[in-house]
Amino acid sequence: MKKLILSLLLSGSALATFAQGEFNKWSLELNGGFNKPMGPLTPDYLSPTLNLGHADLGGRYMFNEKFGFSGNFGFGSFSEVKGESPEFSTQYVSGSIRGVMNIGRVLSFESFTKKFTVLSDLGFGVGALKQDTRIISYYKPDYVYSFNTSMKLLYLLSDRVSLQGTVTAIVNGRQRFTFDGNEFNQQGRPEVPEIPFVHATGTWWTGTIGLNFYLGKAIQHADWYIATEKYATKAELAESIQGIKDMLKDSDGDGVPDYLDKEPNTQAAARVNPSGVTLDSDGDGTPDHLDKCPFLPGPSATGGCPVEEIKEPLDYLRKAIDEGYVNVYFGFDSDKPLAYSTSSAAFVANYLQKNPGVKLEVKGFADELGEENYNQKLSERRARAVYDLLIAAGVEAERLSYKGYGEDTSLDKSSSDARQMARRASFEVK
Repeated sequence: MKKLILSLLLSGSALATFAQGEFNKWSLELNGGFNKPMGPLTPDYLSPTLNLGHADLGGRYMFNEKFGFSGNFGFGSFSEVKGESPEFSTQYVSGSIRGVMNIGRVLSFESFTKKFTVLSDLGFGVGALKQDTRIISYYKPDYVYSFNTSMKLLYLLSDRVSLQGTVTAIVNGRQRFTFDGNEFNQQGRPEVPEIPFVHATGTWWTGTIGLNFYLGKAIQHADWYIATEKYATKAELAESIQGIKDMLKDSDGDGVPDYLDKEPNTQAAARVNPSGVTLDSDGDGTPDHLDKCPFLPGPSATGGCPVEEIKEPLDYLRKAIDEGYVNVYFGFDSDKPLAYSTSSAAFVANYLQKNPGVKLEVKGFADELGEENYNQKLSERRARAVYDLLIAAGVEAERLSYKGYGEDTSLDKSSSDARQMARRASFEVK
């Protein structure tokens, strides 16, 4: 059995050359320390709490930073408490295979220490006990199977070595004799000199101190590896900032950034809608900025004006104003008019100056985003802002009034374009 376990460990170390990657995966450990057989013991037989007499050799492979498996071979001896117990001496060997969990990485110990970690393992194994004295003359080893678990505290000495303290608990199965060998591991003594083959258990533990030796070409072992967080490089950050700048450019100067502009090559001075598309208010094919009669359809040969004589242009202009064809638009949560729409205020001011007997109300609106009370006040500020534009354009204050009408619920609030149309100030001729 010793040869088998040692062969497995040596085979594992030979495979270390293939365990390359971001971190090393293989390690070898050498430990020595104390043991303690808890029971069964023959009445009046006692063992020391810390009996110096255990050593083990192990190999471990980590699949990743958190989980792996290990193989372990241990040997040692149990003896009595001097002066308090009859003498006995028991030699043992054990081998096990265990699954390993790096608790330090699972619980992110690296957030407060990079020198300590804790490993836990659980598995099964086989072993043999050979007592110097037996209840009958039987000298073959007492073969057992076992369940093993341990906790290991590791302290990093270097990238290749760590100090290790281990406490291991072992439960033997099918143990025939007590640990001292002076009783059978069952109730009562058999009437005939035979060795009972029982499923009785024996419990013992070890406490050791040793070293872990890490194998491989990488810098760190999985026990201590921390994946590097992904930070943006200066070049990547600069590229992202430049991308934002490019997105906010307004190449055609129509007041709509390129990333929102559906018509990025609008002609200079063209009036556009919130999507940057040139306005043709009367739908006659001549854009407003070239249309001499932007609200009256007509052929391009007459500059967009109707061929027939317009007898009462005032009625059309008033209709355009009253029916919401002329509006001043605002950005989200803003009471500052968007540059492309201030020409509407100039249009209205020109109309009022040519018609001195006319009075006008500025009507402010907001979209449906936000609280109703806040939107009411925002609509009032927008109406006042356009009112101030008309005053600044030379219109007498006594001819003007303004009022906020709050949220415009007639538009589809799920559409960004519709919400932009709601952020406006309209006019009504009195």
